[in-house]
Amino acid sequence: MDAYETINDVLVNLFNEILKLEEEAIITEEFGDITNNDMHIIEAIGLSGENTMSSVAKKLGITAGSLTTSINSLVNKKYVVRKRSDEDRRVVFIRLTQKGKKAYEHHKEYHRKMTETVLENLDENEIPVLIKTLHSLSDFFRGYNQKNIKED
Repeated sequence: MDAYETINDVLVNLFNEILKLEEEAIITEEFGDITNNDMHIIEAIGLSGENTMSSVAKKLGITAGSLTTSINSLVNKKYVVRKRSDEDRRVVFIRLTQKGKKAYEHHKEYHRKMTETVLENLDENEIPVLIKTLHSLSDFFRGYNQKNIKED
């Protein structure tokens, strides 16, 4: 198999494995009432205190309207609380509850283990090459997404 085929094969399989394994690792018995998508929303809300619906939607690359359905579910399941701004009723703040913070930490730990596993198999000269490669891949996805949005 040449380099192109090998890289293509690794990337395709890696993305599929990440989606499947992340869901299995993150959605445990304790957090069985939420989806992998919910967990990424929890991650986007973060621990910084109160964020607005708009700022979280922007971080996720979706509209505030699209985020609303997921937030309603997370509020009902007691992972998130929502509060309208006293100064501007159009602004809605969201923050994690204790249960949401626990889910956030659980997700963060999964990502820490994943990153450490990659780093422990590299020597210090290989790390900059991996970082450059991942940035290039990230740039491709951002550019591809923006290109497709403009074409629609």
